[in-house]
Amino acid sequence: MRIADYSVTKAVLERHGFTFKKSFGQNFLTDTNILQKIVDTAEIDKNVNVIEIGPGIGALTEFLTENAAEVMAFEIDERLVPILEDTLRDHDNVKVINEDVLKADLQTRVKEFENPNLPIKVVANLPYYITTPILMHLIESKIPFAEFVV
Repeated sequence: MRIADYSVTKAVLERHGFTFKKSFGQNFLTDTNILQKIVDTAEIDKNVNVIEIGPGIGALTEFLTENAAEVMAFEIDERLVPILEDTLRDHDNVKVINEDVLKADLQTRVKEFENPNLPIKVVANLPYYITTPILMHLIESKIPFAEFVV
């Protein structure tokens, strides 16, 4: 069973007593076909590092870790960090960072990848209202990202 399976998502949220925060525009994908299409569209493989923005409970992250060299997941909601540590405990190529990506020093963060010379792709399932500010922040960071899939 996958994190994205509705019954698993529901059980994880209940086990952790998680309630959605409207101010973050939170929504969690529970369609594994969509998640696989995101990974396929981004052409994620073991020769790529990924920055994921807004991993939620780790549904997309799970797919990314199975395909990427390494995943750095930025989660602004501190309540989700212990959930991510739980759901992703079997994946050793992911680093969860409890930080607002808009305030992150991305130049420093990308150096934390085990192999920072690999191409870096950004993958995110973002609320509409925050997409443009995040894309601008990424572009202004002057990091030569290989691709954005948002």
